[in-house]
Parts: sequence; structure tokens; C-alpha cells
Amino acid sequence: MELHVAPFADLDVRTLYELLRLRVDVFVVEQKCAYPELDGRDTEPETRHVWLSRDGAPVAYLRILADPRGVARIGRVVVAAADRGAGASGRLMAAALDEIGDRPSVLDAQAHLVRFYERYGYVVTGPEYLEDGIPHVPMAKSAGK
Repeated sequence: MELHVAPFADLDVRTLYELLRLRVDVFVVEQKCAYPELDGRDTEPETRHVWLSRDGAPVAYLRILADPRGVARIGRVVVAAADRGAGASGRLMAAALDEIGDRPSVLDAQAHLVRFYERYGYVVTGPEYLEDGIPHVPMAKSAGK
């Protein structure tokens, strides 16, 4: 699998389409969450799109947003069903943390993935809540850790 990191302005139309399709296939179709997938944050100049591809097709993806006060926000972490269990999410997280560097970062984890994110230094920062019918937990990683 090949790793890619790019701002929105550097995404070609086909790649953008395939990244969005992967997100919709998993979040909207597989997880049955009807929500505004296109939230406007993908196009922000500071947003970084991180993905793994095989034979040119995206198989795993996440985005890094710039939140206020220098905090990075990891979101839309997704792996195609056929590629789960092969380490793609770990490779994505390692690449995201390299991109984030020493900045603090946050994410909203699906509750069953808390242990996964703890491996990367994230800690639970609040109570569990439902988002689109799926239990989530807010998590954060301090600067420089």
C-alpha cells in the first residue's frame, strides 16, 4: 500500500471522488448514518488528507483539520471492509501523527476503538455520547507526546 498526504488543492478530481466514495461507502451505507458527509472542512487550506492506496485506489483514509489554538483534529478515519485487519489504520495513524508533529490533537472515537487510539497516546476526555446512533468518546493527545 502506498501512503499519500495532500491538501485539498492538490487532490485531482478522480482521487477526490474515490476518497469521498470510500467515506460514503463506510459511514453512510455500511454504518447507516445519514449525515452531511460534505461538511465544508475538506476544502480548508490547513486540512490534510491522508490515505493509503493499492493499485491507485484508496483503501484507507483520514483527514487532519486545524481546530482553534493550534489543535489538530483527526477525523473520518475509515478502512475499506476488504482491507480491515491488515494494519492500514495503524499506518494511517502513524502518518497522521508525523504530520501533526508536536501539536496537541483531538478526535472523537467510536467507543469500541478507544483502546486502539490509546496505543497512540490518546486519552478519554469526556463521557460517551451518541453520534448518528453510534457511541463515541472524545479523546485528546497532549502536545509533544
